[in-house]
Amino acid sequence: MNENIGIILMVIGLVFDFFGCLGLIRFPDVYTRLQASAKCVTLGTCGILFGLFVCTGFTATGIKALLCIAFIFLTAPVSAHALARGAYRSGVKPCEGTIVDQYSETIKK
Repeated sequence: MNENIGIILMVIGLVFDFFGCLGLIRFPDVYTRLQASAKCVTLGTCGILFGLFVCTGFTATGIKALLCIAFIFLTAPVSAHALARGAYRSGVKPCEGTIVDQYSETIKK
């Protein structure tokens, strides 16, 4: 039973990773691509690792998977934010269809 649930979680993680990779190809600018990749890593990879934990249980491999999940949840959003901020400050502009740019108002103050 646990193995089936683990496999389902891994498949869900793979689906998130697939759509994140598709977003990297299809989205128009750095910021939307960065958002797609951050969601891909956070939800997809953590889903795969949690499925691995469910399959293996509290073994050495399962504990390492949980530690990796915690590390990814702490670092992926922060690194995506830092990359987006660095890209904006270095002059990379959002795509033409961007409606709201609140960060430019913050910089002007």
